[in-house]
Amino acid sequence: MQNKYVAYVSTYTMGTLTNDKKSYGIKIYDVDLKNGRFTPKDQVEITNSSYVTISHNKKYLYSITDMGVESYRIEKDGTLSRINQGSINGMRGCYLSTDYEDKFLFTAGYHDGKITALRLNEDGSIGNITDEIFCKGMGSMAERTSRPHVSCVKMTRDNKFLCAADLGMDHVNVYRLDHTTGRLKLMDILRSDQDSAPRHMKFSQDGKFMYLVHELKNYIDVYTYKEEKNIPEFERIQTISTVNDYHASNSAASALNISEDFRYMVTSNAGDNTTTVYKVDKKTGLLEKLFCLPISGDYPKDAVLFPDNKHLVSLNHESNTMTFFATDLKNGLIVMNTKEIPVNYPNCIIFHKLEG
Repeated sequence: MQNKYVAYVSTYTMGTLTNDKKSYGIKIYDVDLKNGRFTPKDQVEITNSSYVTISHNKKYLYSITDMGVESYRIEKDGTLSRINQGSINGMRGCYLSTDYEDKFLFTAGYHDGKITALRLNEDGSIGNITDEIFCKGMGSMAERTSRPHVSCVKMTRDNKFLCAADLGMDHVNVYRLDHTTGRLKLMDILRSDQDSAPRHMKFSQDGKFMYLVHELKNYIDVYTYKEEKNIPEFERIQTISTVNDYHASNSAASALNISEDFRYMVTSNAGDNTTTVYKVDKKTGLLEKLFCLPISGDYPKDAVLFPDNKHLVSLNHESNTMTFFATDLKNGLIVMNTKEIPVNYPNCIIFHKLEG
């Protein structure tokens, strides 16, 4: 019996101002895994849900919103029931994630360069703020890298350290998490090239490798990771491009996703309007580029393989569409396989397997 999935799509929206029921919310779709298609199922009314994440116990979904963060219970059929809202005491965030015990929620602030840690309760509700860090510094004179812009926050898989990518300062701050107080202590800084703009990161299934995509210079850095005597140790072992040699001059790497089986990695390139798929060597952590091909849309903010790796979906922020492709990973091909779906300003997508 084939597993059943739903897909959650977060969008940038101003529905409360326009009263346009089609233009805002978290969109929920039933997933046709065999044919690589989506069918609209439901939507949640929320303003500027720029990013969503699912708890590691798969029971709750958390979303950015203009007012801070919101929590939802994932029902058996994949629909969402609102639990509560929490303030992050700052400007609207751009990314959020939980620790691996689902005891804390972390948000990244692009606009104010702020990292916020919040306590999570057993019922999935959002509790009080446990720590707030305003990143400091002055970058180059380039427009996007002149001051702190925290773009991603992710725990290492051993659940010991929070990594925070600062797109403005061209580095990743590594903090030790106190699991009792929820406080963060700076332990290390991973330096990227000047004006490279580190954007998103992922960890391998075994936690031994970290992948960091850079928006402005269009490449992924691969790091080894280990912990020795409560000290994090990272070593860069590979740098690989997200685009072809003949790419558009204004290309900006955006998405970074790893397949459900951790065998493939996907990134997308705005401006160039392409998606790139890599094969992951689980033993060495190294990436092998399989292809970089057009996505039939404008400004792909996110791109991800379906759970069976047989199809791919691209969220095209400026053309207000999702486009779908059949994938031939062995021969390095994607072929558009169904009609695009209109959705206003899509930004992030997550697949969720339904239980039972």
